[in-house]
Amino acid sequence: MTTDTRSPVTKAVVVTGGGTGIGAATARAFAEDGANVLIVGRSEMTLKETADGHERIHVLAADIHDRDAPQLIVETALNAFGRLDVLVNNAAVTGFAPLDGLERDSVHTQLGTNLIAPVFLTQAALDALEATKGTVVNVSSAGSLGRRAWPENSVYGMAKVALDFLTRTWAVELAPRGIRSVGIAPGVVDTGVGVRAGMPEEAYRGFLRQTAERIPSGRVGRPEDIAWWIVQLTRPEAAYANGTVLAVDGALSVT
Repeated sequence: MTTDTRSPVTKAVVVTGGGTGIGAATARAFAEDGANVLIVGRSEMTLKETADGHERIHVLAADIHDRDAPQLIVETALNAFGRLDVLVNNAAVTGFAPLDGLERDSVHTQLGTNLIAPVFLTQAALDALEATKGTVVNVSSAGSLGRRAWPENSVYGMAKVALDFLTRTWAVELAPRGIRSVGIAPGVVDTGVGVRAGMPEEAYRGFLRQTAERIPSGRVGRPEDIAWWIVQLTRPEAAYANGTVLAVDGALSVT
């Protein structure tokens, strides 16, 4: 009788937008699950707050839309962990405005961060992900699913619709390389994003209360609700899930 004495492999994960909200909760969930995690964001202070108390979480302050950022992120992960198993494209920015109020710089910033950056970061990670038969998780939005409109948030929604299309297309393109591509579409989650986008705190809290009344599950989401699903979608047991975008929104999108 032989005994396999090899050490178990420690999963390596990159999470963009890891300083706040869903990204921070996801990084902690992976770390608590035994993975090594590199979180990326523009604010080193918030990244360090996420990593506080979690020795498995490493931080990299970088703007993912910078031309050199994809290679920097992948190289940093490989230098720190020796491998890359999961890439979570989570970072996003929003800007509320109707069509006649859109400003070119805001549109470029939203599309650059929410759509263009994930394209080139995923491209840079392909060889590393192929080596581990890894998984790409694109964080979308339940608000952009189906035939719904999203007044005053059209550019953000447009980018998320496109990200869902990439999720499906990458699943087909990358399957021969052993890489899965899945998406998760959160509903309304209390991440503070409205305040960071310029909404007064009182107005944001009022929006959350009003929305909770419309959600069949009776509440808005928590970042941990979404993080749990992201971790599950990257497990070996989820290997047959590919090209799907999972809505986690308390059933709001089906009402």
